[in-house]
This record gives sequence, structure tokens and C-alpha cells, in this order.
Amino acid sequence: MELNELLEHLNARKPLFGEEEANTLLRRYANEAQRITAEMNGAYHEPHEIRALFSRLIGKEVDEAFCLFPPFYADFGKNITVGKNVFINSCCCFQDQGGIVIGDGALIGHRVTLATLNHGIMPQDRVSLYPAPIKIGKKVWIRAGAVILPGVTIGENAIVAAGAVVSKDVPDNAIVGGVPAKTIRMIQ
Repeated sequence: MELNELLEHLNARKPLFGEEEANTLLRRYANEAQRITAEMNGAYHEPHEIRALFSRLIGKEVDEAFCLFPPFYADFGKNITVGKNVFINSCCCFQDQGGIVIGDGALIGHRVTLATLNHGIMPQDRVSLYPAPIKIGKKVWIRAGAVILPGVTIGENAIVAAGAVVSKDVPDNAIVGGVPAKTIRMIQ
């Protein structure tokens, strides 16, 4: 199995039931992500160096206006797509096997977690992985400490309050908060 085949499988939301070949490839890219993020997090880097390291992590070039403040952590790295003028603050954790797409102008606050995998509920199925993508629209602001769960889409211009746990889709122009997150109000 090659990376493109694995990504196709994951992006089709097909589960992985402990297949040895897929798990070997996932571990290989997890190890690569650890090496790259350790390099990124281990010393000061100029902004252009951070962009180069992040581009290497995700396997595609990021926009010149992309900005990330380390430390940053990723489980896989190869299923992240970022738009133009995206800002990611420090201590964020991206579990991206299921796919993470971040729209233009999005702001991701300190300690935000984006989790795109679930495990099976039944004990005998616990090792299985169920991927579901996270999609973050244009000009979204996710505030510090928020957790976005698998399969969630956050609409354009939305704001996620600090500490929120988002388990359902967020409409465009909504402000959501709480555990679980609920709409607080709409942006006029």
C-alpha cells in the first residue's frame, strides 16, 4: 500500500480494522511526523523555516502568509490542508489521519485539539480506527483549548469559544461554546 492509497481509503471514511499493511504505513508516517515536529519544536526557527518544516510535514507547500507558533504536534501529518493566511497558535495537537482542511484566514488558538479518528465502541473492536474529516471554513476563529471531534464541519466566519468541545457541525456565522458546544448567538 502506498501513501496515496492510504489517504484515499481514509478520506473515503473507510475504517481500518487492524490491517497490518495500513498500520505499518500509519506508523511510518507517524514516526516521520514526530521527527519533523521535534525539529520544529526543539529550537527557534525563523517564520520561513517554520513554513518549510510544516510544508514538509504535510507534503505540500503552504502559503507565504501561513504562520505557526510552535510547539505543534501531529499524529500523521500527511492529511492536513491549509488555505491562505492561516494562523495556528502554540501547543496545538492535530490527529489528522481522517483529514483536516482549514480554510483561508482561519485562526486556531492555543492548545486547540483537532481529532479525526474514533475507535470501535465494543471491546473486541477497540483497535479499529474510524476516520472522519474536520473541515474548518474561511475566517473561522477557534479559541484556546477548544476540542473539535471527528466529522465536524465549522462554517465560514464562525467562532468557537475557549474550552468548547465541538461534536456537531457549526453553521456559518455562528458563535458556539460549552461542552458539548451549542450555538450562543449568530454574527449579524
